[in-house]
Amino acid sequence: MRDGERDVLNSVLDEFRRGDPATFNDAFETLFRLHQRTVYGWVLRIVRNPAAAEDLTVETFWRIYRTHARFDPSRGFEAWARTIATHAAYDWLRTKRPEAELLMDVAASPAGDPAISEEIRRKTTEAFARLAPKLRIAAVLAVVEELPHKEVAAALGISVAAVKVRVFRALRLLRKDLQERGITA
Repeated sequence: MRDGERDVLNSVLDEFRRGDPATFNDAFETLFRLHQRTVYGWVLRIVRNPAAAEDLTVETFWRIYRTHARFDPSRGFEAWARTIATHAAYDWLRTKRPEAELLMDVAASPAGDPAISEEIRRKTTEAFARLAPKLRIAAVLAVVEELPHKEVAAALGISVAAVKVRVFRALRLLRKDLQERGITA
């Protein structure tokens, strides 16, 4: 980003944070246009449901709009928006248990019986759906999406150690669940 673009963005962020009625809506609209795709992609990684991700993106920006005074420019808008989006996705996961959508994009095993591979994929997806939302979010972001623990921690508002614990617990529960359903490594 060039200095001129950075200055414009800083000006927009300042107008947004101040909430001045004369410039606030334009600043918010600019931020929405700049970050809508990023927020949508982040939410989609968590909920694995395109329709829900669209709704949660709107919900995220509604929350951002209402809480603009809490924005801390030193932290950066994108990180703040990602945190709010993560909380919106977590709220959705707690109230609506997605069924077989979580791991739609898990690649099929290149060798072996396709029917067995499909059964493993189905059972894995169901096992993920049975995890508690806080474990599921950490496991999806850290294991499936392969995001660094530091980034997951920032998004969830927890420590890196807590992310590692949640991922460990999620994997342990997944392993146990799959073994009970006849899937072994």
